[in-house]
Amino acid sequence: MKKTSHSLLPSLLTLALLLGSTKADPHPLQDYCIADTSKPFYLNGAPCIDPKLAASSHFTTAALSKPGNTKATPYGFSVKVTNVTNLPGLNTMGLTMARVDLDPNGLVPLHSHPRASEVTICIKGSLLVGFVNTSNYVFTQLLRPGESFVFPRGLIHFLYNMETMDSALAVSGLSSQSPGTQIAAFAAFTSKPSMPDEVLKKSFQISNQDVTRIRRNLGG
Repeated sequence: MKKTSHSLLPSLLTLALLLGSTKADPHPLQDYCIADTSKPFYLNGAPCIDPKLAASSHFTTAALSKPGNTKATPYGFSVKVTNVTNLPGLNTMGLTMARVDLDPNGLVPLHSHPRASEVTICIKGSLLVGFVNTSNYVFTQLLRPGESFVFPRGLIHFLYNMETMDSALAVSGLSSQSPGTQIAAFAAFTSKPSMPDEVLKKSFQISNQDVTRIRRNLGG
């Protein structure tokens, strides 16, 4: 037993070093890399145009200047983000900005970003925000305009507009140009192909009728 433990030590040390060296996005090797989205390349990011062709317009966008359609989801929220299409100068910079609009009592439901941490600042309204850590402890905070909150990378979190009459607005910064978003309810009940009913029933301790009803309500 003792010999086995010693034999595992080099592997564990190697794994620890590898994990410690990982980052959300690689660092750029030049001042900038304007995204070339004209060709269907399949890369970890986007290819760059000739740096000599860079212009100020590549580094600015009005994508977040207007609210999105909060009626497009049953939760009463909209998220608009910067990306390499509407802000090509963002490519390789390792960040994303997002505008979050919420109707009265609107909710950005439980979700996670597998590739990014997030900092959210409340611009308008009263936002109840929170996340759940891996010990199932919930951290919550009521944000007023000008106040911020951090959501650690990969952890389930939410934003809820406490106002019953007025809309709310927040702006978020995320630590990846491709943070990814997985809404828990949609992942479980509207996946394609469908998650097996038995898995959902046992996971959530619900009946066949519950599975059917939730899928229907979520558009699955």
